[in-house]
Amino acid sequence: MRVLVINPGSTSTKVAVYENETCLWKEGIEHSADEIRQFARVGDQYDYRISSILKVLNEKHAALESFNAVVGRGGLLNPLVGGTYLVDNHLVCSLQNAPGGEHASNLGGIIAYHLGQKIQVPAFIVDPVAVDEMEPLARLSGLPELPRLSQSHALNMKAVARKVARQLEKTYGDVTLIVAHLGSGISVAPHLKGKMIDVNNANNEGPFSLERCGTLPASQLVKLCYSGKYTEEEMLTKILREGGMFAYLQTKDARLVEKRMNEGDAKAKLVLEGLCYQVAKEIGAMATVLAGKVDRIVLTGGLAHSEFITREISRRVSFIAPIEVVPGEEEMEALALGALRVLQGEEQALFYKA
Repeated sequence: MRVLVINPGSTSTKVAVYENETCLWKEGIEHSADEIRQFARVGDQYDYRISSILKVLNEKHAALESFNAVVGRGGLLNPLVGGTYLVDNHLVCSLQNAPGGEHASNLGGIIAYHLGQKIQVPAFIVDPVAVDEMEPLARLSGLPELPRLSQSHALNMKAVARKVARQLEKTYGDVTLIVAHLGSGISVAPHLKGKMIDVNNANNEGPFSLERCGTLPASQLVKLCYSGKYTEEEMLTKILREGGMFAYLQTKDARLVEKRMNEGDAKAKLVLEGLCYQVAKEIGAMATVLAGKVDRIVLTGGLAHSEFITREISRRVSFIAPIEVVPGEEEMEALALGALRVLQGEEQALFYKA
């Protein structure tokens, strides 16, 4: 089975070709800020992005007709259960209308669908950020007007959960895991019987990350919002793009912070240790969701490449369960494997109903 994988980002489009589980090649197409600025909406970039993809396929001598399926990164949809979704007209319309907001990932399913239609093969999306498998108890926040919402790095988290389950010679549905995705945003989720039954919404709560604030003192936050110092847009920027490590150290590069720490910068050390401390606290909280019955704690995402970060987190939580470190983001592989599970009859394709 041959699968074409498409993963649009804000200034790039990643393309890969898989032959069954083997990646034949992958390519990153860079889009300049000037080119992207020409388009008023993300959806308007469709023709521009698809022409770039077809150009790469032509350069790689990869005939579009050679593929059995096309799979794209899922976008900001309404809440849905995890799995591989067949992209149909209804799903394309939903991605175009962007119920969860404008984001480049919304283009993934749209492009996959139109390329699939050209050669009459199915198009899929897999485990988008809108995956919501939270239990009713997990939705309570303390204010009925503000229910806890599920948005997370579901694609990578579920992919590494399946990988760890295979290492344990079990299925994903048979293991009990806590998976922490450590990147520009941080998601920590307990996985029970193949479901993420709780998760911190990386935009709203949980540990602070490279650029996001995570959970903040509520009453102090309200006072800051009404202080007259900031507009709503400025506050959202502070919380989502200029918070966390950046707010303390004016950089989003964890490698640079670690270098500064090793050179004796006490503040860099404090902040980096603080990030690890908060991740460990969140893992401990999610262990209570599973009543302490945890097969493995899994650390993944870009920050899991740091030996210091994984060691600092592990020393605080290893009493709960053994630690597995799966660094990086395996998004392209996760998309390909999601499509393959359906093509090979291991899993039924789901249909988006919202």
